[in-house]
Amino acid sequence: MPGLVKDFLSHPRIAVIGVSRAAKGHGANAVYQRLRSHGYSVFAVNPNAETVEGDACYRDLASIPSGVDGVVIGTAPGRAEAIARECYALGIKRVWMHRGPVPGSVSPGAVEFCRSKGMSVIAGGCPLMYAPIGDLGHRCMRWFLERSGSVPTGI
Repeated sequence: MPGLVKDFLSHPRIAVIGVSRAAKGHGANAVYQRLRSHGYSVFAVNPNAETVEGDACYRDLASIPSGVDGVVIGTAPGRAEAIARECYALGIKRVWMHRGPVPGSVSPGAVEFCRSKGMSVIAGGCPLMYAPIGDLGHRCMRWFLERSGSVPTGI
């Protein structure tokens, strides 16, 4: 497994930003569900929801008790840089900007900000494409997307 992905998924407390109250069709919700089902302490973040997937939902990262080790960004790319800045301010050093076969959450400005601050940033792909939380369908998708240039290699 690539180094950045292995490091990210080796930490137990992960926030997923961009989860929706209407779970169907939202990539952030799928990531949230899979992390939760694999024993991670996962935290939903959506400023417009009190609960998501039957769990408490937090307005922002600062509201999560005891903080998190990493953040999956599943929002529009225009919000990614502000989220990266919030991560930096809170001392969160691992950021994953979700992206599948369609445009996702990757923002060049957010990627540059993270790198300039020494943060670990995964700019693309989906956590569901990798062990220990991946499934066969997502791993096959990763294989295809890496070869088509839609998912960065070496992450």
